[in-house]
Amino acid sequence: MLSIKQLSKTYANGVKAINDVTLDIPNGMFGLLGPNGAGKSSLMRTIATLQDPDSGSIHFDGLDVLAQPEALRRQLGYLPQDFGVYPKVTAEVLLNHFAVLKGLTGRGERKEAVEALLHQTNLWEARKRGLGTYSGGMRQRFGIAQALLGSPRLVIVDEPTAGLDPDERNRFLNLLAKIGEQVVVILSTHIVADVTDLCPRMALIVKGEVQLQGEPQATIDTLRSKVWRRSVSPEALTEYQQRMKVLHTRLVGGKPQINVYADSQPEEGFIQVEPDLEDVYFLHVRNAAASAAAVV
Repeated sequence: MLSIKQLSKTYANGVKAINDVTLDIPNGMFGLLGPNGAGKSSLMRTIATLQDPDSGSIHFDGLDVLAQPEALRRQLGYLPQDFGVYPKVTAEVLLNHFAVLKGLTGRGERKEAVEALLHQTNLWEARKRGLGTYSGGMRQRFGIAQALLGSPRLVIVDEPTAGLDPDERNRFLNLLAKIGEQVVVILSTHIVADVTDLCPRMALIVKGEVQLQGEPQATIDTLRSKVWRRSVSPEALTEYQQRMKVLHTRLVGGKPQINVYADSQPEEGFIQVEPDLEDVYFLHVRNAAASAAAVV
């Protein structure tokens, strides 16, 4: 269990990236959902002991993370949003190098661990290729391979599927799901479908604050009978956005289709639809933006 209590972090430029965050994260996949700039990466870096918070506490299975960062690092696998590789070095060689840094100093043990991870991440056939020749999805799979060295009990992946094509995304998510059967895996993302597909528990963070947490389906159920849809003309879209709480808009056949949050039918032409996690996401993002605007 990862337990985060009243965690806050303000940077030197005055940006309050984390604001009184409290979360309890059990074993399994946990989705941390939020828009770009919501504070997700700041929270992940703090949990990974790459920066200190201003206040609050983090405990992992009884370990005081802030007091004993080195002890947490020995149990941590971390895949940041952006990571560099040596383009001319092969996956096998670089993974072997990282294994030494992770403390796998015995040659036989290290060789076994590296080969097992290359198979697990489906990179065995490409192990002799320079990392500069890898596709985006292959690089992400290499990233998760290095994160899994040393059999970590806490795995953090930050925006891992951004920019991947559908096949690579599915392969990567299937790999994460398998890993999450045994350990705590935090999936930080702005892609709603990743959380819907994978995570039995989640939290939504906006402007550094947790807006909701729980089971994805339970959060969806709170919007039942309150989401309405219709197609509108492009010319009328702005007027609808001003009059109603429009959750999101998508083009269908070249014409805007809007989802609106309302307790009853907003007006003639709207049909009631089953909500999904995307509706939940946009409702709370819109509410947080409105609250921030009201304070200003």
